[in-house]
Amino acid sequence: MASSVQNSRISSPGYCACCRTCNMWCWKGFKWLPVSFIVSIITWSYYAYVIQLCIFTIQSTVQQWIYLVLYHILLIMFVWSYWKTIFAEIEPIPEKYKLPEAELEKMLSAESEDSQRTILENFAKDLPIVTRTMSGSIRYCNRCVLVKPDRAHHCSICARCVLKMDHHCPWVNNCVCFHNYKFFMLFLGYALLYCLFVMATCLPYFIRLWKGDFGTATSSGRYHIIFAFFVSLMFAISLGSLFGYHCYLVVNNRTTLEAFRAPMFRGGADKNGFSIGAFKNFKEVFGNSPNLWLVPVFTSVEMARETERWRLCPRKGRTVPQIV
Repeated sequence: MASSVQNSRISSPGYCACCRTCNMWCWKGFKWLPVSFIVSIITWSYYAYVIQLCIFTIQSTVQQWIYLVLYHILLIMFVWSYWKTIFAEIEPIPEKYKLPEAELEKMLSAESEDSQRTILENFAKDLPIVTRTMSGSIRYCNRCVLVKPDRAHHCSICARCVLKMDHHCPWVNNCVCFHNYKFFMLFLGYALLYCLFVMATCLPYFIRLWKGDFGTATSSGRYHIIFAFFVSLMFAISLGSLFGYHCYLVVNNRTTLEAFRAPMFRGGADKNGFSIGAFKNFKEVFGNSPNLWLVPVFTSVEMARETERWRLCPRKGRTVPQIV
């Protein structure tokens, strides 16, 4: 631990400021490529479905309106959830977890890892944390110079510690964590419904093409419709598996990181260490107001603020939020 603490004070080798700025902007632009790809797919699918299918292909006015209304409802909820996942404000770790300058100086001057561990134990004794490292010591981030709250991890791409980090998702160019996990779940759910709806309504025209009965009047746009069917089918398969997996994580109150490595408590590792029951686990992500569960507004139960109510669970001294 001594070398890692000292590394937090060592600056990276100096080089041309212009090169540094250029590299930074190139990296920022590169990270937006997956999002740009998704946006381009959504834009094209709108043209294929609304223009080519609903306006140019479907003859019944009633059917057109039904398809258009349902399609736009799903599209709005899908895009709204996606937007919120991307641009959700990921708040920093509270100041009380950050190591003061005096404590940091003690850490740097400590002669052994045991001394550093003692300093961290004394500093964290009043903090609401119960998880530990594999060796049983306080979880400390030498990059952010702070004690990690329970379930927080350092994201190397965002270069910061994130509360209840699930994973860094390149498709949203953001960390999926406490502040946007509900939005991410709604994004997956509405994206899946969007793909299933497009696939189901394009299926009859795919069958007509297969039978050679598509007609010449709509030949200019039929390939857009058929391609929309296959693209929605492909995305529905991948989204369905991903959405199902995250539903399993929500019900069990785990993150993707915790699913791969169980959190460590004073009494040892426990993969169900944060579970408080399936329904309460669900409300921890989606909130206590059923009328807002399907709306991409923030309703998750606060877990990292001084104003929250905590209770002590009997098993392994776990501290979890009170869900009403």
